[in-house]
Amino acid sequence: MNYGFAAPSLTSDQLDALTGQRPRLAADVLRLVSLSGSGHPGGSLSTLDALMVIYACAAITPENVNAPDRDRVIISHGHISPGVYATLADRGFFGIDEAYVGFRRAGSVFGGHIEKEVPGVEWNTGNLGQGLSAGAGMAIAGRVRGFSHNVFVGMGDGEQQKGQISEARRFAARFKLSNLIAFIDVNGLQIGGRTDAIMPFDLAASWRADGWNVISADGHDMKALYAAFRAAVTRQTDNPEAPTVLLLDTVMGKGVSSIEGDHKYHGQALTDAQLSAALQELGQDDNIDALRALRRERTCSRPHHIDRDRAIVLDPGKPRTYGANETTDCRSAYGNFLEDIAKANAANPAAWPVIGISCDLEGSVKMGGFRKATPERFFEAGIAEHNAAVVAGAASACGVLPYFSTFGMFGIIECYNQQRLNDQNETAPRVVVTHCGMDVGEDGPTHQCIDYVPAAHNLFGAELYVPADPNETDRILRATATRYAPIFVAMGRSKIPTVTTLDGKPAFGDDFTFEPGVWTQVRPGDDAVVFAVGPMLYRAVQASDQLREQGFGLRVVNASSLKPIDRDCILRCAREVGTLLTYEDHNVHTGLGALVAGVLGDEGVAARLRRLGVSRYGTSGAPDDLFAEQGLAPENLAQAARELAARG
Repeated sequence: MNYGFAAPSLTSDQLDALTGQRPRLAADVLRLVSLSGSGHPGGSLSTLDALMVIYACAAITPENVNAPDRDRVIISHGHISPGVYATLADRGFFGIDEAYVGFRRAGSVFGGHIEKEVPGVEWNTGNLGQGLSAGAGMAIAGRVRGFSHNVFVGMGDGEQQKGQISEARRFAARFKLSNLIAFIDVNGLQIGGRTDAIMPFDLAASWRADGWNVISADGHDMKALYAAFRAAVTRQTDNPEAPTVLLLDTVMGKGVSSIEGDHKYHGQALTDAQLSAALQELGQDDNIDALRALRRERTCSRPHHIDRDRAIVLDPGKPRTYGANETTDCRSAYGNFLEDIAKANAANPAAWPVIGISCDLEGSVKMGGFRKATPERFFEAGIAEHNAAVVAGAASACGVLPYFSTFGMFGIIECYNQQRLNDQNETAPRVVVTHCGMDVGEDGPTHQCIDYVPAAHNLFGAELYVPADPNETDRILRATATRYAPIFVAMGRSKIPTVTTLDGKPAFGDDFTFEPGVWTQVRPGDDAVVFAVGPMLYRAVQASDQLREQGFGLRVVNASSLKPIDRDCILRCAREVGTLLTYEDHNVHTGLGALVAGVLGDEGVAARLRRLGVSRYGTSGAPDDLFAEQGLAPENLAQAARELAARG
């Protein structure tokens, strides 16, 4: 039975039930850790009472676990998985034996840090500091979808040292996410000892300063816990429009006298003798030997894949075509696309709501038109990219399509850990980053993002596209709009010419359809092949046209789909021509050239290959000058192609 938060207080029977269940769940926590020989009993026991009250009262049950308007519970300090699993099993989400058999065991969903494959778990956590951002993303998603659900986020007090939490606090207060309720297990201890000795701070003052309601409560008093959570849920707070945090005064290892208040049991299992004594103290059976036998007898099985079969309902709109003589930047084409889909879908209740998220770069990333068209769906996150990245990921997991845009250095490289966790949580944000490569020019090497390709390839579920001109930008964005995956689209800053065919028509115009994983030829040639990407494509076309006049055929292939790549095209060109070059505005060792070399090596196909790319940090200057410094001007490509072909 779900108690809910409607009543002014829990009944005496409900209080007795929770209090009576507590020793049994505490015993489950200890058994789980002992069965695996590792885990985190201390924080699990100090947070246990809060977990019991939340899962007993929040609008999330085994019956509605997939309902879009359910309450969400995110546990940011995911190492307290024994406490979460024990509580969820008690509420009927699964049998406790499943957790006994699988906890921290290869092939099981019951990981050492909580994972969303477990029924009732909303978000994979463990990298501390990210849970509040995920909660903010889910709260935003609920708002734009018209739901009134609550989002609860549990955290540890040592975790409050993380800077991303400050970003998330300010974001939640700025957008008045009153349905976001955080609770902090203030047990005063972390791995290294006392929290106030390691990194002292005033929790209440910090949260109040960022605009949150603050409620303090005894974290081991079920009656007080219910009252505190109910006050937050019913907005009986100082500022009903603001989010609320509960500071829960707790004791690490609560209920087991031998480990209470001892920081080493943050992450240490009890000995068998300690376990036996603790179970006796809790009035529970010492059945650990039988459970170990059960664990040995049973195997674990879990599907190990990322499900990308969800359908994103959205009208991607009609493509725009930029003329053959038109010179503009890819980011402006992105801005036009955003404005198009905002207008095409805002009034359609069946479409996924599209939101825009920027980090003080709205003008640079061309999101102004989208903001003007749908101001209620644009979220300026400030200079706080870590929070923004997770907000985008979590929102996408709740049926909202977010476009998160900033510079490449910030949206991919700086936020790599956040994007990695987004991928593990099977989310589908659109990360459209501008000012990539040395094309950013005068901003210099700190802003020249030349290392994003391997980052995207490290994310197993992600896709990466680098458009060659505004026309291809438009078509990539529309073609991927309904794909459920983390989509990365990287582009430069500069205005560039429209890439044309030999007869002068836009190469990616009305007759072109973009397909992920398919590379297209834009110039013929049988003396050498260059795979070019992004702003290097039009430069490769220039080199090919110059060489054609000299009787040399340089085939130009647009390699804009960098994940997935077109393995068949690479192998076909290697077998047909045998002289290959790669040409990219990226680190030469880890980008397109490395991908092509990897395919050739995997397949055992011999070919002459020369990789042209960024070989050292650039300086500050005009892009053409920077490319010339690195030997990446069109004439450098032409010379390299001739030299490589001559070796045959």
